[in-house]
Amino acid sequence: MKIAILSRQPSLYSTRRLKEAALAAGHEAMVVDYLRCYMNITANDPHIMYQGKKLQVDAVIPRIGASQTFYGTAVVRQFEMMNVFPLNESQAISRSRDKLRCMQLLSRRGVGLPVSGFAHSTKDVAGVIESVGGAPLVVKLLEGTQGIGVVLCETQKAAESVIEAFRGLDANILVQQFVKEAAGADVRAFVIGDKVVAAMLRKGAEGEFRSNLHRGGSAKAIKISPEERSTAVRTAKAMGLRVCGVDMLRSKDGPVVMEANSSPGLEGIEKATGFDVAGAIIKYIENNASPY
Repeated sequence: MKIAILSRQPSLYSTRRLKEAALAAGHEAMVVDYLRCYMNITANDPHIMYQGKKLQVDAVIPRIGASQTFYGTAVVRQFEMMNVFPLNESQAISRSRDKLRCMQLLSRRGVGLPVSGFAHSTKDVAGVIESVGGAPLVVKLLEGTQGIGVVLCETQKAAESVIEAFRGLDANILVQQFVKEAAGADVRAFVIGDKVVAAMLRKGAEGEFRSNLHRGGSAKAIKISPEERSTAVRTAKAMGLRVCGVDMLRSKDGPVVMEANSSPGLEGIEKATGFDVAGAIIKYIENNASPY
């Protein structure tokens, strides 16, 4: 098969591993800068041009950056119009990138979540804070990634100040219950299809409540509980994601989902678990995509 990896940086670990795995399985693989793709939207013959030529492939692996979600998903959608198999569909990527929409969809499916609040007016700050159980609490920018724009507010006054500051910049924020018992650690479950293929426990650096590896956190392989496994798979299905990383906190009430990542990094999970995640992704494509 011909597989296109939609990525702006061929040197990234995840991009390299996916290409290596595809080549090792005997496929043709190419890295395509999706911002350099342009689309011909016409009846009966929709196509994508890249470097002056029509791009004809059997499957695409979207690795769309958060800041380029609009154009990136438009490119994926055009491939869908061409009946090319996308590892994750454009609509599912868009759903997962909107943290509020993600929470609302998971809530409707009964998936465990931290108590969360959302409001527009700064006049309603006290009510939002009260709705999540008061301080300490976490304030999140809806557009933030990799732990950026996530603030722990330990007092009511601090929470009010941070929320008012963000809203003063016209930033959309989510206010969430602080799960103290998680102790700065979370579980990343990697879902492919309808099962969790690998999982790791991420622990934040000393004095850091965020567990992101980009922020100096550490990771180790773990065996997750049946409830955590079920929560991760249900989250992927609710989002419509065929492949995703589901981040969960271990609360006293069971696992609660923090995020569903449509372009999860492979470096942390592969190094922590020793599992060939890239190879499993290519195998999934082999079993579900049809040759062009």
